[in-house]
Amino acid sequence: MSYSSWRNFLRGASIQRDMQEIRGLVVKYIKEETIQPVKEMGRFIAFGALGSIFVGFGTTLLLIGALRFLQEQFKVLDGSLSWLPYLIVAVLAVAVIALTMWRIVSGTAKRRLKVTK
Repeated sequence: MSYSSWRNFLRGASIQRDMQEIRGLVVKYIKEETIQPVKEMGRFIAFGALGSIFVGFGTTLLLIGALRFLQEQFKVLDGSLSWLPYLIVAVLAVAVIALTMWRIVSGTAKRRLKVTK
């Protein structure tokens, strides 16, 4: 190429326009690859936390209900054995916690690890 053809080629290009194009591409990339996944993850975390609160509240109410049921239905547990319904409900609560922890540890994350190996 001759000098005049290079000058014609460069005359149509401006550094300012190139910088604006690069800036536009960077902004678009940041929005697509970082902001959108963070928004989606935030929604997932919010619904997960809200669901966990509701499940925890419901489980607590069920345990209190089980305690009241044991206290009211089995009058033999009055007096010196009044501590037994509390022990039964405490063991039940530990079983629920153990089941929950077992499901968390052996859940989908562990299955995903097996697939990627």
